[in-house]
Amino acid sequence: MDTENLQRNFEGYLNSSLLWHGAQVYDLQQCFLESSIPQPFTKKLTEHLRLGKLVERFVFHQLVEDMSWEILAENVQIQDHKRTIGELDALLMTQNGPVHLEIIFKFYLYDPNEGNDELSHWIGPNRKDSLLQKLDKLKNKQLPLLYHPKTQSLLKDLELNLEEIKQQVLFKAQLFLPLNYQKKVFFSLNPECVHGFYIKKEDLHQFKTEQFYIPEKINWLMAVDKDVIWLNFEEFNSEVTTWLNNEMAPLCWLKDNEVLRKFFVVWW
Repeated sequence: MDTENLQRNFEGYLNSSLLWHGAQVYDLQQCFLESSIPQPFTKKLTEHLRLGKLVERFVFHQLVEDMSWEILAENVQIQDHKRTIGELDALLMTQNGPVHLEIIFKFYLYDPNEGNDELSHWIGPNRKDSLLQKLDKLKNKQLPLLYHPKTQSLLKDLELNLEEIKQQVLFKAQLFLPLNYQKKVFFSLNPECVHGFYIKKEDLHQFKTEQFYIPEKINWLMAVDKDVIWLNFEEFNSEVTTWLNNEMAPLCWLKDNEVLRKFFVVWW
């Protein structure tokens, strides 16, 4: 990824909100980082990163810029003999003591027909994951890894007292509602996380006069850029059909005159 795209994705990460405030979801305490804009992300990335790992790089960059945080360890794999039993995203030192931080960035769509409460309605674009599944994994697997016997030698090497370590998450998300959905959907989650809408293929005809673009997944974080090679409806419809036939829901950009929007087209 070139430097310009990296910076635009970094800005997209910065402009994405925490999925909730405080510890009001599953008693998971959100980590609040200062909103002041850090230095541009100018690091060159030589390897191909998944989106989640790219977000971790952005978080560590932000932490380094904030002098109130010290990174003690990052992306530490915990081994049981030759078997990896899990990974700690970060161990940090703050003025208030040590923190174990787990970093999450997700894209969720609101399906009013899924589940029966606010948290259960949010699913991944391809219905392979959900907010509830991720919260359960955090609560029951990722955070408890700190207390695993195989983690204690790491804490000893870092001269950390297990009882003093606080656990936090940095859980950001971009959320997408059904097109023109008007019902109230936010009670515990942060409505500022909404970044667009989603639509089924058979309803795309209402945008026949607009222009479209399908970014690579690694660029999903960034805001819509008007300076791309836009597709007309016929070109877009043909390209998106290939995605949907493979049961893959792409994130897309829409250009309606000067109005730019993000949206998913779903196959389900």
